[in-house]
Amino acid sequence: MEMAWLEDFGALILAGNFSRAASARCVTQPAFSRRIRALEEWLGVELVDRSTHQMVLTPAGKRFAVIAETVLREIEHGRREVQEIAGTSASMVKILVTHALALNFFPQWLAALQAMTDTEIPIQLTADNMGTSEQMMLGGKAHFCLCYFHPGAPSVLDGAGFQSISLGPDALVPVSAPLDKEAGPLHPLTDDSDHPVQLLAYGAESGMDRIVSAMIDATAARVRFSPVFTSHTLILARMAKDGKGLAWLPLSIVADDLKNGTLVRAGDARWDIPVDVRLYRPRGRQSPSAEALWRLATA
Repeated sequence: MEMAWLEDFGALILAGNFSRAASARCVTQPAFSRRIRALEEWLGVELVDRSTHQMVLTPAGKRFAVIAETVLREIEHGRREVQEIAGTSASMVKILVTHALALNFFPQWLAALQAMTDTEIPIQLTADNMGTSEQMMLGGKAHFCLCYFHPGAPSVLDGAGFQSISLGPDALVPVSAPLDKEAGPLHPLTDDSDHPVQLLAYGAESGMDRIVSAMIDATAARVRFSPVFTSHTLILARMAKDGKGLAWLPLSIVADDLKNGTLVRAGDARWDIPVDVRLYRPRGRQSPSAEALWRLATA
């Protein structure tokens, strides 16, 4: 059995079809299909149901998907740990942080951790969307993921292979530029609006998009939204200030803007979405440096 076969199978699950998976693995589709067949022959079972036009895993394939992810993640963690023990790599702790938490929350949180110890822990920060961060964690490419959590939009990191701790509450609140200094929002969020609300939306790979979409789907209010712009948190905050639409933004980021009036609430408190800041890690043991950071975070 070759390690590349497991990586091929992971790429197939992520891509959802053979053509895109082959492209992601930089091989032709026939060659990619042969490698998946080779993995099935080694296992002695079919992983993919080829009787349908869509890529559907067999029951055995669904179970092996979990096993393959775990094996790849543990091998990657083991590689980094033995390198650290042997002194062939820096004791770097890799943390994935979603865009909304990268500039405000993360620096303050990290400073608080470092104030608790005399030992310097080297940190490599990667800011990205939730979808990419999840795949990197599943592939063992990082030690931790810092992101928002909402029970209506769970992450794959809430599965059995990971654990998490809460670092504190926040809320996503609907905000808009003011209509003028005396009036309410330029883009009000009301049940009886005759026109669609111009929505500044998050990208499909964003965890924030999952959370906001879950709230909109769950509400009984008959509000129509018209997405007019899509980006990540800090860009949406800028667009909201410029009057381009309404956006759900973290209260921790827009509190000062609400205080000085550059932004106003677009709807009442029932539209607020409570969220939790979570730090995720694999359940298996990680490198000494990563374990040291975890002990500080849980202290």
